[in-house]
Formats: sequence, structure tokens, C-alpha cells
Amino acid sequence: MRTLVIIPTYNESENIGSIVGRVRASVPEAEVLVVDDGSPDGTGELADALAATDANVHVMHRSGKEGLGAAYRAGMTWGLDAGFGAIVEMDADGSHQPEQLPSLLAALRGVDRPGADVVLGSRWVEGGGVVNWPARRRAISRGGSAYSRIALGLPVKDVTGGYRAFTAEALRALQYDRTESQGYCFQIDMTRRAYDAGLSIVEVPITFVERERGASKMGGGIVVEAMLRVTLWGVTGLPRRFRKRTPAPTAEPVARA
Repeated sequence: MRTLVIIPTYNESENIGSIVGRVRASVPEAEVLVVDDGSPDGTGELADALAATDANVHVMHRSGKEGLGAAYRAGMTWGLDAGFGAIVEMDADGSHQPEQLPSLLAALRGVDRPGADVVLGSRWVEGGGVVNWPARRRAISRGGSAYSRIALGLPVKDVTGGYRAFTAEALRALQYDRTESQGYCFQIDMTRRAYDAGLSIVEVPITFVERERGASKMGGGIVVEAMLRVTLWGVTGLPRRFRKRTPAPTAEPVARA
């Protein structure tokens, strides 16, 4: 299964070399696509330099900052068109440890269990966790996942995490290209679409490490977008979820002559 790791970037010049190098060392057979949204700090040029010396590194240059969701949609389309069978989402800042990627891919490929359609790197299952987060940030993240899980009826612990692997068939089935979210709400949207499409979802424990260099892209607008969209999806999806959970009536046996 050819694997593509998509890494969206915006002003990640301090991190891009390290993260790409760690991915290539951890999963040498995987290829990397850096999707740069016109970073003014030169991230795109640094990525080009990496690609010039490694045929398994590719770069997509976009004209400006359009959001995480748009970057992933563009990268996924590129990967599917190129024939990759597995596509991975990963942050550029080192918070998603490339050394844990083999565990996600093993779950996707069915090394120790039946293969999954979608694998979520989860901070909130047994064995997962976060490093260098203050209590407030931890509470916001866990609260956001809990609210999304309850509002949307999702049977997963980490709804908002961004370290994920999909089969190509799963991405097509959940219609990733029809998502509209631009911030981290994109991850919630992808999770609910995967569940609604009946795909198998597995959570693998990861340790999320807070970035050491550069600035976080998490802003108030991203949180507001997520709250509004999740609430809307939750309300409009209630009738469908109720029907899904209500057992079908047992059919009466047909009398035979």
C-alpha cells in the first residue's frame, strides 16, 4: 500500500526540515507532500530544497493562507490522483511524532488485527496522552472532543485530533472533497463523515507533544467555527441518528402453502 504523508505548512521554517527528516527515517517507504500556503518565512523554499535531494518528497505551493481543511483537501486530491493507497495527516510542528506512524499504518493495514478504513491517533485512549500542555489547554481539548462526541453520536474518544491515516477507498467513500470546514473543525467533519459512511474506525494511542518552535495556528475563530458547525450538525442529524439506533421491527414469518 503506497503511503503519502500530507504535511500542511504556514510559517514552519523552523520545523519543516526536522519533521520531514523524521518521517523519512521512521517510514522510509512513505512519500511526503508538503502543502505550503505561501508562507512568508520561506517554508516553501526550504521544502523545495528537501524535494530537490529526495525523490520521495513533494511540494505543493498554494497562493495564500486558506486554512487547514483546504490544504488537506488539495493534498488528498493530489494523493488519490497519484494512486496512493494510504494517506496520512500530520502537523508540521512536531506535535505528531513520526516515530509513532508505524503503529497507525499497522492498524490501517491489519498487521495485528483486521485492517481499518480510518485510524485515529488518539490522545484520550489508554496509553495516549499529551506533553507540555497546561491544565486549561488539556481541559479545552478534552471538552471539545466530549462535546463533539455527544452532539454527533460518535463512538470515538478523540474526535478533534489531527494525526490520522485513511485508505484511499475510505476517503472517497466519506466524500472528503465535500467538506467545507477550514480550521480544526475539518477533523471533526471527517470523523463524522467516516462514521456516517459505515467505515471501520480504530483509535491508536499517541503522545501529543506541544510545539517547541514557532507559533500555534489555533485561534478563537477556529474554536467558534467548530462550536457552531458541531451544534448545527448535531441538531440536523438527530432524526437520522434516532432511526439508526431504533431496531427494525421483526418481520412476521411468511406462511407457506
